[in-house]
Amino acid sequence: MPSYSGTNRLGEIPLRGARLRVVPLAPPFGSGLARKLLFPVWFMCAAPTIMKEFFKADAVHAPIPGDVGTVGMLLTWAFRKPLFVRHCGNWLCPATLAEKFWRWFMETFAGGRNLMLATGGTAEPPSIKNPNVRWIFSTSLMQQELQVYAGERTYPSTGPVRLIIVARQEIAKGAATVIQSLPLLAKRFPQMSFDIVGEGSAIPALQQLARESGVQEQVHFSGKLNHDQVMQRLRDAHLFVFPTTSSDGFPKAVLEALAGGLPVVATRVSVLPRLLGNGCGVLVEATPQDVARGIEQALSDSVLYEAMSQKAIETARHYSLEAWSHTIGKYLTAAWGPLKKEGRGKKTEDSSQRSVVRGPVVSGPSSGR
Repeated sequence: MPSYSGTNRLGEIPLRGARLRVVPLAPPFGSGLARKLLFPVWFMCAAPTIMKEFFKADAVHAPIPGDVGTVGMLLTWAFRKPLFVRHCGNWLCPATLAEKFWRWFMETFAGGRNLMLATGGTAEPPSIKNPNVRWIFSTSLMQQELQVYAGERTYPSTGPVRLIIVARQEIAKGAATVIQSLPLLAKRFPQMSFDIVGEGSAIPALQQLARESGVQEQVHFSGKLNHDQVMQRLRDAHLFVFPTTSSDGFPKAVLEALAGGLPVVATRVSVLPRLLGNGCGVLVEATPQDVARGIEQALSDSVLYEAMSQKAIETARHYSLEAWSHTIGKYLTAAWGPLKKEGRGKKTEDSSQRSVVRGPVVSGPSSGR
């Protein structure tokens, strides 16, 4: 039962599937603190629809973070229905009370008919308390798109060198560190530029920092772009630079860069060492000096750069939407099996097609990742 308003936007993919029925709800009222305070009022208005569909469902999918997903999660646990929770937030470093509760709930109740997946992917499992919590990757690209976007890069031996970052622009994402590295690279790469794609609270500070560092002519603020525009900017760039200190679960923009054959310079955070482990990028510390070193290393010679580009494409091929769906399907089958339901003289089909949908009506990438 998605909460949704408005029409589909460019780059978004409508939900389709066998035996899929969408029962929309009005979005919760307000935003921020007002949304939290008004949520009980919203729930009272939406409760008849929620409860009607809830009791008709064989199983429930409750994506979190989110207040609507949390309601679905708690209702399902209370009535002992098969539950699928997909944690899309910051699993490794829960900061708020809600984040700590979601993690506690998943670690406490994962197993049996309760499938709990955390977005990310490190060498260690998500939980040492409960091995039934599993990692799941995140992606925005179908196999066909991976084939379309794949293109090995040619080493930029002459002319400008274009760096890019695509993210929700908060200080922890690392754009400030890249700006501070530009003066260190000026002598070797006098025509280097840096494209900052995405909105966020850090934009004014980043603009000020660019002025103070004397690189305001090299730094371009592109704002929020749709998926096609993002992919075009990635095609025009030479390096994706992402010295984040935020424990992102699975930054899709990095995967999109790799899909287009774009080598990546990034920090050793969350899934990034795994994504870049085959040599498609350079891992650095989150300092201007180390970021500058990583950029110089990636651009040190044509053989290395073009090998990194080829390996980037190879890496991205493992993370299609079809592979994501197949992986989740295997987990659901293992957890739920072929659930049986009487009706019209035959069993129902695959249990993964009978869950209550609690999330956006459409899914798709944006530059605010």
